[in-house]
Amino acid sequence: MSKSYLKRSIETELERLAKLYPVVVVTGPRQSGKTTLCKKIFSNYHYANLEDIALREQILMSPKAFLSQHTQGILLDEAQLVPEIFSYIQVIVDEIPNAHFALTGSSNFTLIEQVTQSLAGRSATLSLLPLSLHEIENSTGISTNRLILNGGFPAIWAKGIPTQDHSRNYYNTYIERDVRQLLKVKDLLKFQLFIRLCAGRIGTEFNATALANEVGVSAHTIIEWFSILEASYILFRLPPFFRNLGKRLVKSPKFYFSDTGLACFLLNIDSEEHLETHPLRGALFENMVVLEFLKHRYNRGHFSNLYFYRDKSQREIDLVQEFGNELHAYEIKSAISFHKDFFKHLVYLKELLGNDLVSMQVIYDGEHNTHSKDFGVINFRNIKFK
Repeated sequence: MSKSYLKRSIETELERLAKLYPVVVVTGPRQSGKTTLCKKIFSNYHYANLEDIALREQILMSPKAFLSQHTQGILLDEAQLVPEIFSYIQVIVDEIPNAHFALTGSSNFTLIEQVTQSLAGRSATLSLLPLSLHEIENSTGISTNRLILNGGFPAIWAKGIPTQDHSRNYYNTYIERDVRQLLKVKDLLKFQLFIRLCAGRIGTEFNATALANEVGVSAHTIIEWFSILEASYILFRLPPFFRNLGKRLVKSPKFYFSDTGLACFLLNIDSEEHLETHPLRGALFENMVVLEFLKHRYNRGHFSNLYFYRDKSQREIDLVQEFGNELHAYEIKSAISFHKDFFKHLVYLKELLGNDLVSMQVIYDGEHNTHSKDFGVINFRNIKFK
């Protein structure tokens, strides 16, 4: 299996923004397809890979002179590696109305910091995550376990690289190298334990103290490590839903991995058969579904509007989506058979929120799909995104 380019849902939004802003920025995890996407959309731009040390040194000798040669369009790959360049981009954009820049970066914290400081009002930013189910060719004919096990990195689906090989190399090259360098991690074994413990807690609330006790570091260190993994698009958080916006920021979020294939690798799940009987299969299925909602938002240039709900009695709704005053609630079940108990907490939430909760759906792995005025049961492959 080999296919040179997989069409991405984000293309339309990227092309639209490139007509409106002199600078467009595409962030996302390493190997999510940022460079391939931008090379296709901006095929007439000069390409500069800033991971090339010699090129970086050349640019730093005279940044403005280098950029001025390519004002008709330049694609700067991994732009955060040369933070000095952003102020020069600002100057050129202000001086030359028709200048165009496309930037990519895999360190959200570093890149966004530079963009907000130097390019505010001059740039638009999109986040590209690994492939969604819609972007995977013939995904309807692929087993659920294989979809979870493979994850969404394009190299697996376009080039046929075995998922275990890809995940191992991804972990060794990008997580251990990049993240450790960024954090200056001294004890590799403790960091390895931390990220594997995170994989074992997919879909649970983030508890820095509990993780600190197990890893043998301070809670402050755990928070720092988690923040870097989030900024590097390894993990993402799902905040709790409260009417009070302040509580959303204070209360502990749940967290998931940005790729289920990587999570499976960290859990030592190496086959569909192993995954089928694994105690975390339900959590990994939930992770995959929540990711689909997040990818849909990002691919259209929107921020996340996703939350989970849990009350003091531990009644929980896996996913709540907010559109102004309208709320949509989803229970996510890995079962292939439907049970009416799946609606139990949705009914409770409806009683609590009243007319603000306009739809309730159970998303599961079964084939039966049904809809009524308020309730729906749907296979995860048939989600109708809002």
